[in-house]
Amino acid sequence: MLPEKFLSELLDRHVNTEAFPATSDIKKLFTKIVLTLFPEQARKQIVQLDDLRLVWESIENGLESLLHDMADKLVDTPQNITSRYMDRIPGIYQLLLTDVEAMVNGDPAATTDYEVIRTYPGFYALAFYRLAHGLHAENVPLIPRILTEYAHSKTGIDIHPGAQIDQYFFMDHGTGIVIGETCVIGKRVKIYQGVTLGALSVDKSMASTKRHPSIEDGVVIYSGATILGGDTIVGANSTIGGNVWLTRSVAPNTKIYHQENQKIIQE
Repeated sequence: MLPEKFLSELLDRHVNTEAFPATSDIKKLFTKIVLTLFPEQARKQIVQLDDLRLVWESIENGLESLLHDMADKLVDTPQNITSRYMDRIPGIYQLLLTDVEAMVNGDPAATTDYEVIRTYPGFYALAFYRLAHGLHAENVPLIPRILTEYAHSKTGIDIHPGAQIDQYFFMDHGTGIVIGETCVIGKRVKIYQGVTLGALSVDKSMASTKRHPSIEDGVVIYSGATILGGDTIVGANSTIGGNVWLTRSVAPNTKIYHQENQKIIQE
């Protein structure tokens, strides 16, 4: 039998734990959203408009129910947040379509949209990130992190829901990519596996400041590169080579890479 003192401490933890939606319910609802937006991943497709309306009604009701379970932690009513979030869905869908296009056009191994949607971990991670980012914009706590950490566990791609990522984003291969909370990424950016867009410091006093880099339009960042710091800006159409460690800004149209002797070259 477990010690009485341990059981008492555990009981206190149960009694004092704040009410919050079950993680399994959150994953289930947002997986349903992804499968409804992109039936390529689903086992069963919807063929009637009325049936599709019913599915979205059930999603809306499900989200409002989740938010009701944490209503005291919200800055607005569950109904208002749900309504605004549902209005975001078409825009999120359009952004994801641009990501699919970027993956098909940017990867010689990609043959069709269907292949990207069905098999690419980068698309899966982006789908959950973009849905989570919409909730983050509504100041909904914890649920956005639960969603991106779920995608992280499935793909090895770690994107904080607070990051700002513009359209036509492509993560090639993807495993080991880390994108921090205050990172800002422009249009048509392509990054490879093992890239870190992180902070120079993990000091808690910097929690409310911009700690992560800004990546402007058209930048390519190759595998293993580490770019750190909230003041670091990678200028438009630059290329950052593999395994580069970068903590300073670079001008647009710059190439930075390692030579064989490990010196970093800037062109």
